[in-house]
Amino acid sequence: MEKNAENNTEHEEIYTEFKKAVNMTASVLKKWLKTDESKKVGWDSGDGESIGHKSGEHIIRILGKKKAELSDADYKHMQKVNGYIARHVAQKPKDPKNSNWDYSLKNWGHDYLK
Repeated sequence: MEKNAENNTEHEEIYTEFKKAVNMTASVLKKWLKTDESKKVGWDSGDGESIGHKSGEHIIRILGKKKAELSDADYKHMQKVNGYIARHVAQKPKDPKNSNWDYSLKNWGHDYLK
């Protein structure tokens, strides 16, 4: 029972941070992921699609679920997203607008101009 309570607390923290970090709606993110700018940035996952682009697709699926429907795998991905956005925001370049930095963050569901 203890472990389950810890898991619920951890999930709650991950969820709260995710809702703050991911500031793009599912529809806006979906539209963004179709752009050339979105597809040209990030590390190739091995099949021609970047890790960040795949992450964006997973984020859209997460945003489409009710909180009670989220799986442990979703929470694990949300935690990965939270860490990526926090690290990436800390590396903000002098001229971020329309940069690979900007495009990569958007792939992960964060629009720094919001």
